[in-house]
Amino acid sequence: MRRPVLRFVSLAFAAALALQAPGNWAARAQERPPGHAENQREQGADDKAQQPGDARQGQAGPPGQQAQGQQAQGQQAQGQQAQGQQGQRPAPDGRRLPVDSVTKHSLSLPGRSLAFTATVGTVQLFDGEGGPLLAEVVATTFQRDGADPKTRPVTFLFNGGPGAASAYLNVGALGPWRVNMAQPAPSDQPIAEPNAETWLDFTDLVFIDPVGTGYSWTTARGDDARRRFWSVDGDVASLATVVRKWVERNGRQISPKYLVGESYGGFRAPKVARALQTEQGVGINGVVLLSPVLDFGWRFQDRHSPMRWVAELPSMAATLRDGAGTGQSASPPDLADVERYAAGEYMTDLLRGPRDKDALDRMTTAVARFTGLDPALVARLGGRVDANTFLRERGRKEAVIGSAYDATVTGPDPYPQAAVSRPDDPILTGSEAVLTSTMTDLYRRLGWRIDRPYHLLSNEVGGSWMWGGRRTAPQAVDDLREALALDPRMRVLVAHGASDLVTPYFENRLILNQLPAFPPDRLRFVVYGGGHMFYSREGSRKAFRADAEALYGAATE
Repeated sequence: MRRPVLRFVSLAFAAALALQAPGNWAARAQERPPGHAENQREQGADDKAQQPGDARQGQAGPPGQQAQGQQAQGQQAQGQQAQGQQGQRPAPDGRRLPVDSVTKHSLSLPGRSLAFTATVGTVQLFDGEGGPLLAEVVATTFQRDGADPKTRPVTFLFNGGPGAASAYLNVGALGPWRVNMAQPAPSDQPIAEPNAETWLDFTDLVFIDPVGTGYSWTTARGDDARRRFWSVDGDVASLATVVRKWVERNGRQISPKYLVGESYGGFRAPKVARALQTEQGVGINGVVLLSPVLDFGWRFQDRHSPMRWVAELPSMAATLRDGAGTGQSASPPDLADVERYAAGEYMTDLLRGPRDKDALDRMTTAVARFTGLDPALVARLGGRVDANTFLRERGRKEAVIGSAYDATVTGPDPYPQAAVSRPDDPILTGSEAVLTSTMTDLYRRLGWRIDRPYHLLSNEVGGSWMWGGRRTAPQAVDDLREALALDPRMRVLVAHGASDLVTPYFENRLILNQLPAFPPDRLRFVVYGGGHMFYSREGSRKAFRADAEALYGAATE
C-alpha cells in the first residue's frame, strides 16, 4: 500500500504535493494545531546523567566481551581499516539493542587522509529518576583521532519527517562515506564510497535517530508515546536530553557545539537549541538548517492566500532555467527578476482577486513565462499554478513527472492518460531502498549487529504526530530569533536548493527578512543549485561544505 502523501512533513514532507485541497492547516497535517512548548527538562524521561561505567549507558562490555571489529569490506582501496570492539547482545536489563561498538578507521581522500573512531551505540532515557528504561536512542558518532576536545567542535545532526532517520545526512551528505543520490532507484547498489566532502575534517559528527526511527525504540504506546516523543514539544525535550547526556557521558562540555537539522529537522533545531540553552544547561555555538520549515502557517496556506503562490513561483522558474534533469550547477540560476515580480506585481495582482480581468491577464502572461506552461492552462488556474500541476504538466508530452524534492529530476508517469496522477516521488521513494540497505550494511561493517527492521521513514511516527493544542500553526521563527538574541556568539546558516517545491527557498527568505537586523555573519541565507537534498549535486555539496566550514571558524574565533 502506498504511503499517504501527507505522512512525512519534512524528509517525507509530501504534504507540499497535497496543499491543493481546501481546509485549514491542521486538517492538511492530519493533526491538531500545536501547543506552546513547555520545554521541560525531562517530560517523563530520566534526566539523571549516568557515569561512563554505568551499564545503563550502553557502553561496550568488559574485556571478556570485546571482539576485534571486522575490516570494512570493499574499502581497502581507500585505505579504510576497522579494528575495535564489536557490539554484543547486552545482559537482560530492559535494553533491546546491542552495546556500543567502537572501531578505528583510516580514510584516504583527495589531498588528505583522516584517522577517526566510529562508535555506534545508544543513549538511554528512563521514566523519571531511577525509573524503568523508557527508550533507547541510537547515535552514530565519528570522532577524529588526536584532536583536542577543548577546541574540537562536535555536531549533532538529525533529519526530519517527522519520522525520518538520520541516514540522509549521514550517508547522503556529511558522513565519512556517501552513497550516490543524484537520481536514485531502488535497485541501485548500496555502496558507500569515501566522501571527499565529509565534515569530519573540521567537526566530530553525532548522527541521532529520534525515537521510532532507525533502530531507536520506546516502550511507550498511544497517547503516552505522542506526549513523550511524537509531538512538537516531546520531540524537542527528548532530543535536548539526548544531546546533553551524550555531552556529559563523553566529557565534551568544553567543546564547541553545533546542531544540524534538515527539513523538519530544520524546524526542530532552533527549538532544541533553545531547550539546550535554557533547560539543559548546554550552550550552542552554531546551527545549520538545510531546507527547513520555519513556519507551518506558511506551508499550509489555503488556495485563497496569496503567500503560497508568491513563495513557490521562484522555485518553478528555477526549475525551468536549470533544465529538466540536466542541471548540475552548484549555483542557482539568476532569479532576481522572478523574485521581484513575485513579491511585487504578482502579490498585488493576487490581492486584486480572480474577478479582476486585467490582473488575471497580467498574471497569465508573467506566470506562463516564468514556468514554461501553456498560457491557456495558467489562465484557467487564475494565474495560480500549484505544485502538482507544475510537476505533471511540464512533462506531460514526454509522459514523465517531476519530483517535488527537486523538480528538475523526473521519472516515468505510471498513469500518463489519467487526469490526475500521484505516483511515487522519484527522489523520496526512489531513495528509500538504497539508503536503508546502505545504513544496515554500514552498521554491519562498524561491528554493530542487530536483527530488527530499520525504519528509514516511520509510518508509526508520522501517523501519530501530535502538533499541539493552540489555534496557530507551529513555527520556529521565534525560537531562532530568541536563541540568536540570547547568545551573541551564535551563528546560523540557512541553506536551500533553488528547485525545491517541498520547502521553497523564497518562503524562508521572506520570513527571515522579518527578523531583526542581526549581523550578516551571524545569520546567513544561501541558495544552491538543486532541490530539497541539494547536496546530491557534487558542486552544491562542495559549496555547502565550504560555507559550513567558514561558519564553524567564525563561531569559534
